[in-house]
Amino acid sequence: MLLGTVLVLLLAGAAPASAHAALRSTDPDDGSVVKRAPRHVTLTFTESVGLLDDSFRVFGPDQRRVHTDEATHADGRSDTARVGLPGKLAQGTYTVAWRVVSADSHPVSGAFAFSVGKPSATTGQIDTGPAEDPLTGGLHDAARYLAYLAAALLVGLTAFALLCRPADTSPLRRPVVAAWWTLLGSTVVLLLMRGPYETGTGPAAAFDAAALGRTLTGRPGEALLARLVVLLLTAAFLIRLSRRRGSEERPAALAIGTALAVALALTWAAAEHASAGIQVPLAMTSSVLHLLATGVWLGGLVALLLTLRRSSGDDLLEVVPRFSRIAFASVTVLAVTGLYQSWRGLGSLSALTGTSYGRLLLAKLAGVAVLLLVAGYSRRWTARIAAPAAVTRAAVHERVPQPVGAPALHQEPEELQEPEQARESDEPREPRDSETPGASAEEPSASDADRDTRRLLRRSVLVEVAVAAVVLMITTVLTGTLPARAQAEAAQQAPAGSLPPTTLTTVPFDTGAGTVTGRGTVQVTLDPARVGENGIQAVVYGSDTGLVVVPEVRITFTLPSRKVGPIDAELTDLGGYWGTNSVSLPLAGNWTMKTTVRVSDVDQVSVERKVRIAP
Repeated sequence: MLLGTVLVLLLAGAAPASAHAALRSTDPDDGSVVKRAPRHVTLTFTESVGLLDDSFRVFGPDQRRVHTDEATHADGRSDTARVGLPGKLAQGTYTVAWRVVSADSHPVSGAFAFSVGKPSATTGQIDTGPAEDPLTGGLHDAARYLAYLAAALLVGLTAFALLCRPADTSPLRRPVVAAWWTLLGSTVVLLLMRGPYETGTGPAAAFDAAALGRTLTGRPGEALLARLVVLLLTAAFLIRLSRRRGSEERPAALAIGTALAVALALTWAAAEHASAGIQVPLAMTSSVLHLLATGVWLGGLVALLLTLRRSSGDDLLEVVPRFSRIAFASVTVLAVTGLYQSWRGLGSLSALTGTSYGRLLLAKLAGVAVLLLVAGYSRRWTARIAAPAAVTRAAVHERVPQPVGAPALHQEPEELQEPEQARESDEPREPRDSETPGASAEEPSASDADRDTRRLLRRSVLVEVAVAAVVLMITTVLTGTLPARAQAEAAQQAPAGSLPPTTLTTVPFDTGAGTVTGRGTVQVTLDPARVGENGIQAVVYGSDTGLVVVPEVRITFTLPSRKVGPIDAELTDLGGYWGTNSVSLPLAGNWTMKTTVRVSDVDQVSVERKVRIAP
């Protein structure tokens, strides 16, 4: 019943989509020039997106913000965002900054420009606002890491108590309580910081009633609320478990504990990468199993470390081998689910080194390799501790029932036994050939060897815990990073009419003349950098970074691979900058743009740059 409720709450409305929303198209197109002012600005994404109060900010030619209507979904489609514009817009270039929340709970943002009538003569740098407030991002990431760590400890410590069955569970009680409170506190912080995290504002916005209300009605907020409900149920379960007597309730406790652990893991899986992208049901199942296996292993290591310090030797003979088997099963689950999630997030082997997601994944794999190496040493010491228990069990199984009064098994005949008085005599006995006087004093006792083994096991487990904490930190960063597969999809589905990265090219020049105009830069804007008619704007800046007037700017285009060109753009002085709207580039490819700047009758220089012309 509990799992069904959480599933209905968290999965309602979830649909397969690409992790992190990618902008598919804009209306008006990015870089376009429209004759009439549009009534709306519409964005279409590759997946459903959530809207914010400030999802759109539109800046006019004078760099002042334009008053807009409230953002809505166009035609009721959840993968669109639309904002109404004023009835009359002045001629010039408008910049649109946007920010939405993708289906996997991560905010995405960007900006594009369009012009009404004709582009503005000059455009300054417009501050579209920060993508994320550093303090908000730091607090949010810290709370996410603490939540992951606390959940792993809570699940692992409880699983250790139920599955490994140590005789004394008192060393685990305080860590369990601390993990529960840490998870509760970090969840509350995440709930409060969700609004500022989505809007990119400072932490003070966490107490804004409108932002908090929006958070509580979104899927990430619903997941966090569900986590709080599960935590309250977990508290009741732990209290009942601490009062349990005997082993007759263990199967029921295992069933309830498993259900709560799965429900807790679902609050992560239903609001992060697994909830969006390909194979969503399989991905969420894999994510839940991965989180649970991480908790059972990492939390179990902490529990084992505490048990090694407090429990007696006889208890460890049973507890340590049990955990060794459970840890091996957890590692197997982690390997299988981790391989699947890596394939799902990467999409290609080249993404391992070519994307931030891939490089983080390599770092995580390196940490896991170190963790497995240390775990191998732990299993070696575990096997030594388990050896006496195996010998004892073997001896018990070899016992054969004997009739009452029969001689003991393997008992020596009476004639071979020493008289009782002789055995109890105080007279010194001659050592046998196989005995050496003083041997017991020189050789370490079995108890000393056992203590050494436990000390080595404690050290290796402590190293495991430390490495696992680092791996968990990398995992936290990885879950907030754009997956490589989604990044490739976003690149393939670039908005129609968008400007390629090479449309704005900065060309430095130095004619050797010792004047302000003798050295500087030319900012060349190529619009839309596609096959056909293109517009060019060239703005010249002097050595003091101020606008300068020069006698001539000439730009030509050559396509060496097809032996096309040079094509002269035939720029004209448009009063403060040089430009044209009628240069025709007939083929797609990597063109060579040659920019010549003449600052006097005798001083000029030519600089070449590569530009990409899209089909």
